[in-house]
Amino acid sequence: MALAAIGLAAAGLVGLALPDTRITVPAGARAGELSLRPCTYATEAGDLPADCGELVVAENRDDLGSRLIALPVVRVRATGVDPAEPVFRLAGGPGQTNMVFPMASRLVERHDVVLVGYRGVDGSSVLDCPEVESAVRGSADLVGEGAAHRTAEAFAACSRRLAGEGVDLRGYTLTQRVEDLEDARRALGHPRIDLLSQSAGTRTAMVYSWRRPQALHRSAMIGVNPPGHFLWDPAVTDAQIVRYAELCRLDAGCAARTDDLAATLRATAADVPGRWGTLPVKAGAVRAATLWGLFETTSSAAPLNAPATLDAWLTAAEGDPSGLWAISIMAELVFPGSFVWGESAATAMTDAAAVDAYYGAGGDPGTILGNAGADFLLAGGLLTGSWPVPADAVDYREPRPSAVRTLLVSGELDVSTPPAHATTELLPTLPDGDQVVLAGFGHVGDFWREQPEAGRTLLTTFFDTGAVDDSGYRPREVGFDPGALSLPTVARVLLGTLLGAAVSAAVLLGWMVRRVRRGGFGPRVSVAMRIAAPVVLGLGAWSAALLVTASLSPATFLGSPSIAVPVMAVAAGLGVHLAGARRGRPRSSGPPVLAAALAGSGLGALAADGFPAALSALAGAVLATNLALIALDVVRDHRSAVAAVSPTRRDPVGPGA
Repeated sequence: MALAAIGLAAAGLVGLALPDTRITVPAGARAGELSLRPCTYATEAGDLPADCGELVVAENRDDLGSRLIALPVVRVRATGVDPAEPVFRLAGGPGQTNMVFPMASRLVERHDVVLVGYRGVDGSSVLDCPEVESAVRGSADLVGEGAAHRTAEAFAACSRRLAGEGVDLRGYTLTQRVEDLEDARRALGHPRIDLLSQSAGTRTAMVYSWRRPQALHRSAMIGVNPPGHFLWDPAVTDAQIVRYAELCRLDAGCAARTDDLAATLRATAADVPGRWGTLPVKAGAVRAATLWGLFETTSSAAPLNAPATLDAWLTAAEGDPSGLWAISIMAELVFPGSFVWGESAATAMTDAAAVDAYYGAGGDPGTILGNAGADFLLAGGLLTGSWPVPADAVDYREPRPSAVRTLLVSGELDVSTPPAHATTELLPTLPDGDQVVLAGFGHVGDFWREQPEAGRTLLTTFFDTGAVDDSGYRPREVGFDPGALSLPTVARVLLGTLLGAAVSAAVLLGWMVRRVRRGGFGPRVSVAMRIAAPVVLGLGAWSAALLVTASLSPATFLGSPSIAVPVMAVAAGLGVHLAGARRGRPRSSGPPVLAAALAGSGLGALAADGFPAALSALAGAVLATNLALIALDVVRDHRSAVAAVSPTRRDPVGPGA
């Protein structure tokens, strides 16, 4: 199903790796205990020997009576003898797991690589906020009118619910995360460790260096996020777009489409086309997703990347908004379930003062994309009144001096963590710090994807010797060609697939009805059709329902069970009923089969969340309808057998007979 494929592929937008890392606190455990057992860890070089286990910590270290929580720990073992300091990796986010790092294989020749789960995301206590997810999905636009207030109210409701369930939200801070890492370091027996952090994870590395400098050997930060910058400043984004415009003038293809890329984007963003045909283009979702789309400069960062995103905007300026519709639909399908919202809020509130100051001063000064990204993640600045602000946030509002040997790595075109932030705000506080700015690179995805051997040399040389060897890098030529899979193409393929599925279902239904009128299906064909027909009919009916819903009710989340459950049930029930119809079989199976389909579809939808729930609803409906039909056949066969062996009834003989 193309829509499902687009939704899953679009997860690459924000690195949506949210595996289930929930564990439990072992019986009798005490804070600081680490238990490990041999395992393997999946990397880009294959499975590597590792140790996996749980670290037990206090939920709130400032409360002597705090309950215990457990965090997952993985140590990927060094492949060489006599390994140096282990590398503790800190992923970005916020609201993302710290347990997925396939690039660990690039560092294991001389170092163990250690992953410690983030409290609130990984482990026994996860700050899930279905209230927020539901509010975001229920908005006509992710950052449209009224969305911020609804999202803020949802955050407040989630905070109250978690507190009522015994969760101590005061414990979910960056300082307590640092102490989790310290517990792991001590339990593993290492006097000092190296840190490898990226994006939002660099803030944790900073706090670590300010609180526990004696525990750190070296620290490498990729995509540096100094204090105050969990809030994206749209003026900074504008400056990066202007840099793209300068590069556009040097690119023959891009220059032929616009005299000034930044001006074209500004004019189009000021009046985003409302529809592509009958399908709505949601301006707020487009602006927010565009920010993520500009993160990576390479077209291999599918499906959203800078070349594809800018091409979609230029195509819209030329009169074809299909690419913007594709961006809009990707954001709607992917973003609501992309974050552990409670942990995202807890981390973002470290910068509560900067958020209040920005929105208090009026917010967006009139930039190209406006506040869309910040509004989406921070509920338009209302989050600071809806979620507890960490008590120690005031301690880390400004960078502090640190003597830890530190390497800052920045992408020249990074719109999320621009190199100027690291250069002007953090580097002056690092007497033993260096910065490398990679020409033509964007956010951290580009670092790991582009010129990987140069990146491996940069990191391993730094961790091994403290030297900065960026000699393997060459400037990247930034292109504006999205390749064969442009967003307008994605939009047309998606629309064509939905229409094709709907037409195929209609054709199949017509053929089945005609076949039934002529006597139905034979036993063998019937069995095959009872599986195939409901799937084709279900996907086709769902496709039609999605197109109608998107056109007439934009506020309805397209992955909602309210669409999928009844549509899949009716389609599956009808398909199985028709496939099972043949001469000699009573035709009264429709109502019980449909009832089973509704029950199965509803139960199936509970097996997954969000958009994938539609597919599980179909699977549940198909299974339930077939079981119902089998049960009806068994009952009928039993009744027939009983009737066949019963004595033949004779009419009484008597006067007048």
